[in-house]
Amino acid sequence: MQEGIILLNKDFNIMSLNPAAKKITLFKDEDADGIDFASLFNRMNDFLTIKYILLEMGNWEGEVQKKRKNGELYTEWMMIRTFTEEGADDSQYIVIFNDYTQQKISQNEKKLAEKVLENTSEGVMITDKNSRIISVNPAFEIVTGYSNEEVVGKNPNILQSGIHDVLFYKNMWEQIEDIGYWKGEIWNKRKSGEVFPEWITISSIKDDHGNINNFVAVFTDITDRKHAEDQLRYLAHHDSLTGVANRYSLNKRLEGLLHTAQKYKQLLAILFLDLDRFKQINDTLGHNYGDMLLKNVSSRLKGIIKNKDMIARLGGDEFVIVLPNIKHPKEAVHIAEGIIEALSKSFLLNNQEVFVTTSIGISLYPLDGNNIESLLRNADKAMYEAKYSGRNQYELYHTEMHRNESKKMIMENNLRRALERNEIYLVYHPVMDANTNEIVSVEALVRWKQKQLGVISPSEFIPLAEESGLIIPISEWIIQKACEDLKMIHLQGKPKLRMSINISAIHFNQENFVKSIDDIIQKTNVNPNYINFELTESMIMPKANESVDKLVKLKQLGIKLSIDDFGTGYSSLSYLNRFPLDILKIDKSFVSGLLNYKEDCSIVEAIITMAHRLHLKVIAEGVENKKQYEFLKKENCDYIQGFYFSKPLPFHKLITFFESWDQEFIK
Repeated sequence: MQEGIILLNKDFNIMSLNPAAKKITLFKDEDADGIDFASLFNRMNDFLTIKYILLEMGNWEGEVQKKRKNGELYTEWMMIRTFTEEGADDSQYIVIFNDYTQQKISQNEKKLAEKVLENTSEGVMITDKNSRIISVNPAFEIVTGYSNEEVVGKNPNILQSGIHDVLFYKNMWEQIEDIGYWKGEIWNKRKSGEVFPEWITISSIKDDHGNINNFVAVFTDITDRKHAEDQLRYLAHHDSLTGVANRYSLNKRLEGLLHTAQKYKQLLAILFLDLDRFKQINDTLGHNYGDMLLKNVSSRLKGIIKNKDMIARLGGDEFVIVLPNIKHPKEAVHIAEGIIEALSKSFLLNNQEVFVTTSIGISLYPLDGNNIESLLRNADKAMYEAKYSGRNQYELYHTEMHRNESKKMIMENNLRRALERNEIYLVYHPVMDANTNEIVSVEALVRWKQKQLGVISPSEFIPLAEESGLIIPISEWIIQKACEDLKMIHLQGKPKLRMSINISAIHFNQENFVKSIDDIIQKTNVNPNYINFELTESMIMPKANESVDKLVKLKQLGIKLSIDDFGTGYSSLSYLNRFPLDILKIDKSFVSGLLNYKEDCSIVEAIITMAHRLHLKVIAEGVENKKQYEFLKKENCDYIQGFYFSKPLPFHKLITFFESWDQEFIK
């Protein structure tokens, strides 16, 4: 028999096992003979409950967690029956069971796949090999107007618009048969009768023998994009990649709009857009993906502006939007906010999900200039101010920006002397174990307090340090100081506390990076097993092979490695197995949305599940209230960090915090 069988005596001691039982439990006859059946259970309470039921009812059947001889836990479906041999006084028990571990794993994987399918923004339709619909996702129902119950069992031709002829569908199915998929634009019909265009990919799913079992169609409603393309056909000059106006068309059109604005005393706005970190996407995924992203960005921009407005691409990842005849500058601000929100949503490029943000500068006619050159130049300056202030935001041009250039020079000069003046210092943000409520680690965060300029945000001076090359000595000082403080913490009664240190991409890419770390460890005599380096996806992905080599060498030193801001970068899951990582850190943008957005809840659930399946620990940062904490604890997040229980603390206050920390406070 394929099922395991164990025979027990009246005292629940093992009398014999069949070959299948030996294979599952790893026990041999001589090992198992006479041992207590209870020793095979992971939880004694499970055995006692089953024993009670057997004594009362005589039978038991269900799922239970057991352990093999080597201590490995596994899930088992078990049935126990009581019987008495003829002529015997005492009852015996026969146990029939199966190893249920793989089925449980499959169930969990299925649930995760269903969760992803439910939350994807593209419509998905699955059919059997005879093209009968067996399932659709919520996005399909939203786009087509048909519910799952209305379409299951029917042929997808219920969506046909009648626009395409028989030859179109014949060629489509021939291609699917030849190469396994077809993608392109198609016109379909909603339940309401409305005809709409969609971009669709239809793929065949085959079994191990090459026989088709299913077809899967993934589509996006491209109605808005088609409308935008129709408008652009009226333009004589356009950008060949994105279809929007080019620089020449912008200058010609803007010349006429400025003339009209001057004649009728109208207000006109120019929005100068630059995509943040676009080069990293190009370098990592290739220029083809960069081109696809630019096309998708321009499509989203087209969906935001009105017919009277104009959008142009100047080259690279720079766009300009002209808003003629606005009544108030707030109109330009409202459009800028809409653009930032729209571009913050992910892009799907050939099944590769990527994220991008934008920095926007705004200039106004006639307030900030009365000709094309001055308006574009000032909008460009405002855009760089937005990028310098942290990216993913907008700035209105003002005359102060001229003075800001001088301020930047003063700040750089002071930054060059900040270390020798002892103006750079560290604060530490505690991290709590969600299971024990113990403080298990702290994250080192750098701060700068300048005598004349006051406290300067890291978002201001870190980019300046990177531009000027000062980031290398500052980074080495941060790592050494954090190691020295960690050594002090260990000596003061917290020998197991870990220290997380953020690593600069420029520092990481230095040839002697690993050697410099080893030198600091030797100099400070700190235990490297309690050091954790926080890296970003954008840091390790561009030169993956070199990154793997450095990360392995860091692991050999004993250093733990974590990915910071997980979910906001390339979202390429392949590197999770490639790189020797220990921890994923969920970006605080997902944590902050837990109470308001169902999608963020699903993303966080999926990240935690995936990380644990890959044997990685998970930290959630930015936890600010009890509801966020309780949700993360319920989802088995390992570590919690945030203002809910502590803000970043200077070293002397950190020591006091350790002494006064009450684990019951958080309960």
